[in-house]
Amino acid sequence: MNEQSRHHTAVADLSAEQVNGAASRDAASRDAATRDAATRDAASPDTAHHDARRHGDTRARIQQVALELFAEQGYDKTSLREIAERLDVTKAALYYHFKSKEDIVRSLVEDYFGQMDALIAWAKTQPRTPEVRREIIGRYVGIVADGSDVFRMLHHNQAALSSLSAGNKRGEVFRERMTGLVEALTEPGASTEERLRATMLLGGVSVGWMFFTDQVADQEKLRATVLGIATDLAEDA
Repeated sequence: MNEQSRHHTAVADLSAEQVNGAASRDAASRDAATRDAATRDAASPDTAHHDARRHGDTRARIQQVALELFAEQGYDKTSLREIAERLDVTKAALYYHFKSKEDIVRSLVEDYFGQMDALIAWAKTQPRTPEVRREIIGRYVGIVADGSDVFRMLHHNQAALSSLSAGNKRGEVFRERMTGLVEALTEPGASTEERLRATMLLGGVSVGWMFFTDQVADQEKLRATVLGIATDLAEDA
C-alpha cells in the first residue's frame, strides 16, 4: 500500500469511528460549560449570532493549535492542557468545544469529508457542462490543499491513532465520496473508461499535491499548477 493510500485509509477509518470519551469528567469543567450554554441561550439574536461566530473561530483555533502540537511532538505526547496553554485559555473553555484529543482529530476528519459532501451536493444541482466540471475540479483542489496538514498529521501519527478505528471496512467512507465526485464529473451511464479517467484525475490531484507540498515553497503557485494540469487533463478526456 503506497503512502497516499495509507493517508486515505487513515482518514476513512477515523471519519467512520465513534470515539468513546472518558467515563467521568472534571466537575468544574462541566459546570463552566453549562453556565456558558445558559448564558448563550438567553442572549439576544444579535449577541447569539456574534457568539456563534466566535464559537466557530475558537473551534478552528483549537484545531489549528492541536495540529501544530501533534506535528511538533506527536499525538501521544500532546495533552489538552498543553493545547489550552498555547491558546491561552482555561482547560474548561477548551472542554466546552472538545472533550478529548480524539474529539479534535475526529472533528478534523469530519470537516474534511464535510467539504467533499458539500461539493457533491452542489454538483448534483448543476448542469453537466465544461464550466461546472472545471469548478468541481477547482473546488476539489482547494479541499485537498487545505486538508494537507490533516493528512500529514494522520500519516505521522498512524501508530498512535490506529486504536481509534471502530473496525469499519477500510476505505469505505473515502470510496463513497470518490464515487460521488466521479459521478459529478461524468455523464449518466458513463463507460468504465470514462469513470476511470475521472477517478485517476481526482487521485492525481491528491497524490500530486501530497508529493510536492513539502518540496515547493510557494503553496499558492503549487495550487495553481495542480489546478491547471488537472483542468487540462479533464478537457483532454
